[in-house]
Parts: sequence; structure tokens; C-alpha cells
Amino acid sequence: RRINPVVKAPTLVCDDGTVLMDSSLIVEYAEALAAPRSLMPRSVADWPRTLHLTGLALAAYEKCAQLVYEYGLRPAEKWHAPWITRVQGQLVAAFDGIEAALSQAPLAATSTGIDQAGVSCGVAWTFVRALQPDLVDPARYPLLLAYSMACEQLPAFSRAPHGDGVVAR
Repeated sequence: RRINPVVKAPTLVCDDGTVLMDSSLIVEYAEALAAPRSLMPRSVADWPRTLHLTGLALAAYEKCAQLVYEYGLRPAEKWHAPWITRVQGQLVAAFDGIEAALSQAPLAATSTGIDQAGVSCGVAWTFVRALQPDLVDPARYPLLLAYSMACEQLPAFSRAPHGDGVVAR
């Protein structure tokens, strides 16, 4: 609440103190910061795949955040099992879609080759595993796991740490 009175995840505090919420807006801001290097493909023909994978990753973030709120804010006696099952299914479907796409064509995990889909997918896996480690089985997603690990080794990722103590709560 101190950072974002709306209490919406994710939230980004910009260098000037402006608070951005919503993954798609944060992605747009990151794109502006990256200028003139764009994280979007140069060829319009490559945009559908990038947007598809980015959308799957954003869905995974959103579904994980919904479950964090459900388990962390709502008393257990008020949990609605059918809704939880549905949200978990949506999260798994998002990762299934990413894994299937990676089996068809890998994403670049290099500083010069990574695109928005790559950043989004790499971060989605790390985010969900950090907040809800029991939701997804790493054995089911070997390509996504390997990809995320490769992303975490990139200098840009290591300069943007995450985890306990990184953001004031």
C-alpha cells in the first residue's frame, strides 16, 4: 500500500517516483527505456509469435498474482475451490503454450538477441517459481526452465535483482 495504494501487482516505481501498474504498461515503459534498441521484432511477420508468447507470459504472471492474493489475503475457509482450480489451469495452460512454442522454435537468450517474448517468458518462469513454487512442475517444462536459467545469466537480468529484500514491503 505504501508503494501502490491500489495494491495491484505487478508494480514498478520509475526513477522519477512515478508508479506504474499492470504488466502491459510496464512492458511499454521498458520498451521506451530500451530505445533505440527495440525488444520487438523488426519484421512485422515476426510480431504475432512475439505477441503470442508475451501474452502467455503475462497471463502466467496474472494468474500467479491472483493465487498469491487468494492464498495470502483470503481466509482458507473462504477459498473457492472451483475458482482456484480454474486459475491454476489457466496458469498451467500458459506455460504449456510457452513450452510448446519453445519446442517448435527456441527464443534467443543473448544480450543482443533477446526480444520482448524472451524477457517475458524468462521472467514469468522465475516469478511463478519464486511466489508459488508448488504450482508448476519443472520436469513438465524443461525447455522453459533451461531458457529462464539462461536469461538469468544475462547481464541485464543480473543488474535487475529480484527476491526478498529487493523491494520495500
